[in-house]
Amino acid sequence: MREGTVEELDVLVVGAGLSGIAAGHALLEHCPWADWAIFEARGAIGGTWDLFRYPGVRSDSDMFTLGFTFHPWDRERAIAEGADIRAYLQETARRFGIDRRIRFHHRVLAAEWSTETARWQVQAERTDTGEPVELTCRFLLGCSGYYRYDQGYLPAFPGMAEYRGQLVHPQFWPEDLPVAGRRICVIGSGATAMTLVPALAERGAQVTMVQRSPTYVTSLPAVDPVAAALRRRFPTRLSAPLVRWYKALTTQGFYRLSRRWPGLVRRMLLEQVRRQLPEGYDVARHFTPRYDPWDQRLCVVPNGDLFAAIRSGRVEVVTDEIETFTPEGLRLRSGRELEADVVVTATGLELLFLGGIELRVDGESVDPATRLTYKGMMLEGVPNLAFCIGYVNASWTLKCELTCEAVCRILRTMREKGATCVTPVHDGDPGPARPLLDLTSGYVQRALDRMPRQGSRFPWQVHQSFLKDYRAMKLSPVEDGVLRFSAPDRERAEAPLVGASSASGGVRAAS
Repeated sequence: MREGTVEELDVLVVGAGLSGIAAGHALLEHCPWADWAIFEARGAIGGTWDLFRYPGVRSDSDMFTLGFTFHPWDRERAIAEGADIRAYLQETARRFGIDRRIRFHHRVLAAEWSTETARWQVQAERTDTGEPVELTCRFLLGCSGYYRYDQGYLPAFPGMAEYRGQLVHPQFWPEDLPVAGRRICVIGSGATAMTLVPALAERGAQVTMVQRSPTYVTSLPAVDPVAAALRRRFPTRLSAPLVRWYKALTTQGFYRLSRRWPGLVRRMLLEQVRRQLPEGYDVARHFTPRYDPWDQRLCVVPNGDLFAAIRSGRVEVVTDEIETFTPEGLRLRSGRELEADVVVTATGLELLFLGGIELRVDGESVDPATRLTYKGMMLEGVPNLAFCIGYVNASWTLKCELTCEAVCRILRTMREKGATCVTPVHDGDPGPARPLLDLTSGYVQRALDRMPRQGSRFPWQVHQSFLKDYRAMKLSPVEDGVLRFSAPDRERAEAPLVGASSASGGVRAAS
């Protein structure tokens, strides 16, 4: 690059986790003319699956849908351990050459859209050196998920400063933390706690799971028998899509059943729990939530490992409120005191839209919380920007692959039309605005003022349905009257169209 020039890309992908790898493959497959790169703030591939290293970390979706269609999950376990998922992501990126496009230790801080030049002016930094990085791109694709990586959620419990034991948040698990023979209290009742508790017990700890209120829990086999049978019977080119659709449709069907007949599903879930716990166990207190199924995410425990740990006597579930930390552990509202060598605060995550990138359009700041989302992938009134947010009721990758392919369809349409700008605009009434993530979970409710919203009418409504999104994002026309294609910079300069100069694959100087 010549001194004084600014790098220009056609597409900048932010994040090298599941979504970023899906985006990289889609661009290679459908937009071979595009110059693109992936900026990853951390030093490794994998996103969430590289960040979380606590004992037992595993998928809470089946790997046949959490894996990629272009590189199907080929291992036996449907519910996989974090290390296996991380290895799968790294191998996928390497096999398809996506890893060669990743720039590690690059965090995007801000991006400003200029209608005059039809480009995003991007400000980034090297997280390893602090060096500033500037570049322009024609399209910005956010694949950073919605979790905040630098901190988790930790309520201000009284007395925490007086506690003499070790306090650990799962998001930052110490590699050398000994657990065997120790008394460990895990605060929480979500997916992280459900994973940690049996894993700690298996490693020799005496574990107490302290929850303020219960969560719906269901046990699924780690090896899905139907998927295993299909994979034995058919070659991979047939079994992979069959298994993927089988898992996607059954998961979606159970969700729909839960929303239509919550009482029935509630009875089914609680009966399954009763069968796996000792006779007389207080299921009503410890495993019967106050809300309906799928008002919050359903927790999956593979092969009933949590229930087996309870039966073994190495795990106790306590449903109560924490009055205060003490020097020795916790004192509960009921007056009971729990002694603990380690307290694990599995109290939740913080949400962060677009990795916290500050957005501006022609000098005006963009507040995502005031914008509706188009098909759950673009922001109302913001040009040449898309983002990947997966399903809350199914695997993340199902939605993200659809999003990445839809973005490529948009890029191809821009190229064909000679457009340099595409913006979702609503002229009519999108209906009353609602939260983007329609869950009552604490981590969602805490972030309502930081996340975009959805309308009540398509395409501003988020379906949370793979079938509806498959039709809307893969089979419907790109030019739907909502996406506005234009070339606002055409009269200023003879700017190349998106991808026009990628035959060289090199760096271009921005005008």
